[in-house]
Amino acid sequence: MTAEVRRVPLDAERLRAQIAGTSWRRLDVVEETGSTNADLVARAAAGEDIGGAVLVAEHQASGRGRGGRVWSGVPMGAIAMSVGVSAAGVDEQNWALLPLLTGVAVVEALGAAGVAGSLKWPNDVLVDGAKIAGILAEVASPQPVVVVGIGLNVTVGPNEIDQPGATSVLVAGGDTDREALVLNVLRYLGERIAVWRGAPGDVLEDYRRHSGTIGAQVRALLPGGREFVGTATGVDDRGQLTIESSGTTMTVAAGDIVHLRPAPTTPGQ
Repeated sequence: MTAEVRRVPLDAERLRAQIAGTSWRRLDVVEETGSTNADLVARAAAGEDIGGAVLVAEHQASGRGRGGRVWSGVPMGAIAMSVGVSAAGVDEQNWALLPLLTGVAVVEALGAAGVAGSLKWPNDVLVDGAKIAGILAEVASPQPVVVVGIGLNVTVGPNEIDQPGATSVLVAGGDTDREALVLNVLRYLGERIAVWRGAPGDVLEDYRRHSGTIGAQVRALLPGGREFVGTATGVDDRGQLTIESSGTTMTVAAGDIVHLRPAPTTPGQ
């Protein structure tokens, strides 16, 4: 850890006081857990109504990313947080938009901390091309609820980042107050969820505005070793990415893709 940063635990009571009267009706902070997403999913399976629940871990030992990948964190150096979002009354086709609108909320919270972020489809937040946050959404049962997990590097120093191409709020020169970041993520996410319930297309307008993928040359790695290289031209109303190449258009959903990488550049271009 750098000498300039002193890591302090989150104050659960202060956080609860700040979210009182909002759509977030319960907030818990635990010292350590395997996965905040797994914990909320298990609570739902046990019969608890987790809609509006927030679970934050000071350290997440077995954080999960999309496709079973691992998100590792530094104790009290990151935000490992999952929220339960009731999907009752929402068209199931729009559930897939939750990770996208969560990304918008994280970008807005980073902006309030003085860090300019962008969105890499489908579930990453980048700063200057380096990953600062990842998002994972899972449907819980038996109730219609989606658990959305957020992993955000905050006071992780350059020597502590164990993933190539990753960064943190500290490295980016932003405000590293984790409580302020948690509250701002919840604030902006609550606002986005309210829009999602009534006019999901409005959420996508903001997503497209923050997207660093649209307009980029990309290589979509698909199951079975297949790939498609072209220009990412947009995100449709279902949150799917459209890619065009030589007059051919491919539309891919987050669940249909293994990786999305920058397309290799041609020498001399």
